[in-house]
Amino acid sequence: AELLFSADDQVRWYVNGTLVFNSVGQGYSWQVPVTLDLKPHLKPGANLIAAELIGYKTERDAHGLAANLVIEADTRLVLVSDTSWRTTATEAAGWQSPTHDDRSWSPARALAAYGEGRWGTLAQKKVNPGVHLRRGFLSAKPIARARLYATALGCYVPWLNGQRVGDEHFAPGWTDYHKRVQHQTWDVTALVRTGDNALGATLGEGWYAGHLAHVGRNIYGDLPKLRMQLELEHDDGTRTVVASDDAWRGAAGAIVESDMLMGENYDARAGHSGWNAPDFAATGWTAPTLHEVTTTVEPQRDPPVRALIELPVRARTQPTAGAWIYDLGQNLVGWARLRVQAPAGTRVQLRFAEMLNPDGTMYVANLRTARATDTYVCAGGGIETWEPSFTFHGFRYVELSGLPGEPLADAITGIVVHSDTPPTGALATGHALVDQLASNILWGQRGNFLSLPTDCPQRNERMGWTGDAQIFARTAAYHMDVASFFAKWMVDVVDGQRADGAVHDVAPWVAGVGDGNHAWADAIVIVPHVMWQCYGDLRVAERAWPGMVAWIDHCRRGSTDLVRPANGYGDWLSIDAETPKEVSSTAYFAWSAGLMAELALALGKRDEAESYGRLHDEVKAAFNRAFVTADGAIHGDTQAAYAFAIRFGLLPEALVPMAAQRLRADVERRAWRLSTGFIGVRELLPALTDTGHIDAAYRLLVQDQFPSWGYSIKHGATTIWERWNGWTADGGFFDPGMNSFNHYSLGSVGEWMYGHMAGIAPAAPGYARIRIQPHPDPTGAITRARGELVSPRGLIVSSWIVADGRFTLDVVIPANASAEVRLPCADPALAREADKPLVDARSERGATVVAIGSGTYRFTCPWSAGAKQAAGR
Repeated sequence: AELLFSADDQVRWYVNGTLVFNSVGQGYSWQVPVTLDLKPHLKPGANLIAAELIGYKTERDAHGLAANLVIEADTRLVLVSDTSWRTTATEAAGWQSPTHDDRSWSPARALAAYGEGRWGTLAQKKVNPGVHLRRGFLSAKPIARARLYATALGCYVPWLNGQRVGDEHFAPGWTDYHKRVQHQTWDVTALVRTGDNALGATLGEGWYAGHLAHVGRNIYGDLPKLRMQLELEHDDGTRTVVASDDAWRGAAGAIVESDMLMGENYDARAGHSGWNAPDFAATGWTAPTLHEVTTTVEPQRDPPVRALIELPVRARTQPTAGAWIYDLGQNLVGWARLRVQAPAGTRVQLRFAEMLNPDGTMYVANLRTARATDTYVCAGGGIETWEPSFTFHGFRYVELSGLPGEPLADAITGIVVHSDTPPTGALATGHALVDQLASNILWGQRGNFLSLPTDCPQRNERMGWTGDAQIFARTAAYHMDVASFFAKWMVDVVDGQRADGAVHDVAPWVAGVGDGNHAWADAIVIVPHVMWQCYGDLRVAERAWPGMVAWIDHCRRGSTDLVRPANGYGDWLSIDAETPKEVSSTAYFAWSAGLMAELALALGKRDEAESYGRLHDEVKAAFNRAFVTADGAIHGDTQAAYAFAIRFGLLPEALVPMAAQRLRADVERRAWRLSTGFIGVRELLPALTDTGHIDAAYRLLVQDQFPSWGYSIKHGATTIWERWNGWTADGGFFDPGMNSFNHYSLGSVGEWMYGHMAGIAPAAPGYARIRIQPHPDPTGAITRARGELVSPRGLIVSSWIVADGRFTLDVVIPANASAEVRLPCADPALAREADKPLVDARSERGATVVAIGSGTYRFTCPWSAGAKQAAGR
């Protein structure tokens, strides 16, 4: 049952009284028709569908709805929006219910016949099946070396002589295909043989022609395209090139449909056995159309996407007849490997969900218009094993249906897919909740770092939101080597920047999403700074510098006396606290100006460094004039407001303790619970820790009452949720219109866990100098922590334990690096290294400070759980 609709301006859809779709606040436009799968919500017999239209018009204007519902059952039923629908402007209790009496409602008025009028481009655009392309060639002479260069507008899998080339998925990755596309290179010497050979590729729509977010299909183009070149160097020094020419032949294969959001439909009966082998007779195959493509082709910058982990099933249930639900025990991103034995033509369906409904069925309402369904039609004749080629899902649960009998014991295996960014970090405390939090943060990164840093992996969004990425960038750099990953994505950010300097909220840019919003657009400055600090790499800043300058100029022009307007998302999804957006936007303006000054100096731009330094000071002064009182109160009086001011260095030194006390008081007043949203949460625990309120930071960390990280963990979360109240014991699921259970943004606390709790941070770019400054827990809830980081200089370890009144710290510093160690005791005479007094140690702000070189160390000093620790970084 498929509903195609467009509504003016926003709409909520109900089926039998249940909300199944909500476009409010989601960026949908009446100009972009939406397809919604209603099959899970319909029942045999009578059903009722209802729409609530929310408009931004005057009372005289009509709100328009164009809808087409197609139900495929024993017969095909088509319902369209017409005058048989009934409407009212008065909202009565229970109006969405099938039992509500609507006899007093008026017939809907026809503004235009369905398919006419100003309703944008139809969403029902042609779906392209997966295509096999092949070309035979003769290699008459021995091969010294062979290299394959390939790319596509769409996604592709290359083949040579029946063998898959490489193990990448979704190549060439997502870019703004109007501006650039990446190509891949492989050494295929071992696959080419003397005599007949066959070069081939399987081609899918991918991000190029398939569904993207809320804007429909064919955003970049309507037909996937392939470009491939095989270069052979022979032993005699001659060279042969096999390119994309008219000698290729193509045919549709078993992939009937494949879409990133909707899923893959595969008919195993329709395949061409041996199609990629040299001896295959391509009878009936046709010559593909050759296209002139002007987009820039360049080498791939970022790590490829690979299938990296396999997860077994933890449990299986059968809440309804004929459908089995598999629990993989972990919210993941990828797909399910299917093993099945059934007669030819058996249609097996796999659906994916992050959560279950109270009755044990699949909770898919939060997927919005993403169908997220894979279908496999069996060839018959034995056990068949299948994985999709050009789709992925965000899920913990897999529903298998369509089999005539019981599934095989190993019917489902979870395949975890993400950009192959090498692991670099590890964190452990022995505290079950905190260790699970660390795991949830890591799994959120795995799931959402897929060609670009997406916001969520399951619903019809999956875009490169800039605010989410900059908030999480430092945490990400602890977990994995993300240098090349972010270098590529910053090209996407700059590619989408507007001529007036405004930076889009997503990169690559997708129509219908905003731009110029603080904290989101500031990613163009913050991410290059993070790459410099974490990897010593200034090239990202060098390439992005003109765009960074343009963004700061845009901020300056849009300010009033250097105070930024109250625009954008602010502290998005904060809970029971609304930070004024002019506070957060001005704070970010000042912070970005300061980062620009640092980067300009590192790039040798001294005049610009001085200019941005002055701008930072001027915006800081404007912030204080506009928002700060003499007793340290900040406009809004929220946790986020104080955290921004403290962390961004915006307050006069005398006011910092007063502001910090107000921050602590708010946390304590809420019974040690947070109120921050996306951009405030990263700064919260560091702001408390850096001002000496370390106990408050730890109380927030281990809290398991709502709202907190621990609340979701207590209720089974294995990734970070989009919102604190995505599910609560009292209210159940939040509005499905925006309720992802795999969003890494609120996991930016990982930066504090590595940098403050374990105590590993760069004291100079690229960890040439290292700061080891652990902050043990004065509440006693956590008694040990171990952090490891494979930095550009090598392995760094900071591992501490408190026991029997002693603090013990084991440290490893790599070669060609030095470190400053700060121990939590004020008197250097009481500290020891390898049971010996420290040499050249000093006392600074309540800490013992000692400089060390590369090597392995063990420090000890007295420790009291109630002792006040040193503040500051």
